[in-house]
Amino acid sequence: MQAQNSTFKWDNNKKLKIAYVDEPPFYWTEGNLVKGADIELAETILRAIGVTSIEYCHTTFEELLLGVQTGRWDMNVPVFVTLERAKEVVFSLPVWSLGDGFVVHRGNPKGLTSYKAVKMRNDARLGLIPGQKQFDAAKLAGVNDSQIVIFNNQPDAVAALLGGKIDAFAATAIGNNAIAEANPELESVPHKNSRDGKAPVGAFSFSKENNELLQAVNEQLRKYLGSNDHRTRMAKYGITETEIDEVVNK
Repeated sequence: MQAQNSTFKWDNNKKLKIAYVDEPPFYWTEGNLVKGADIELAETILRAIGVTSIEYCHTTFEELLLGVQTGRWDMNVPVFVTLERAKEVVFSLPVWSLGDGFVVHRGNPKGLTSYKAVKMRNDARLGLIPGQKQFDAAKLAGVNDSQIVIFNNQPDAVAALLGGKIDAFAATAIGNNAIAEANPELESVPHKNSRDGKAPVGAFSFSKENNELLQAVNEQLRKYLGSNDHRTRMAKYGITETEIDEVVNK
């Protein structure tokens, strides 16, 4: 691990608060523990810059940006970077690049391989979480409101899929792999990337007033992303060179 950042000063009597939601393999709750690839990355970076006490705040996806804006916590786990979100918060350097996909019943009985494929099937029901980029992608592709079923979180959506209330749930392809691995009756269907072949990137987010923490995190990310230690840690969660190199080699 690189040497501790020499300019950032964090009050060791204060806990740095990170907000997260349940979306394996990136972040999730297991018993009394918070786990995941992005949780491990956050801890590695924050320890390196001198933060000694971390508190995790479980929330909903819709509350992430508002919560960090209003100071309920100091930092969010990585989410996709968009122009609209950048109006509300400030993002760190990108930490991964991820494509979309569906998780469906094994065999994909309705042939749902893209948002356009959902649009073409009036009897197809797609589970989405509001505020996530998959919701916008589905609407842009012309998926009808009558085909969309809204959920507050991933576990509820997966339960609905298993119960036959929806035909597909849209999330990241990597995340869907984790869902399918945990539920043998389901399978992951990745989508093709955009025309330029590049998948969207994700990053930690902060209040626009929290520039000192942002700069310290970015300084350490520059040193750490793409290192052997980083790649080894991420590989445990199914995150490979494909997801890392796009942001490291920018």
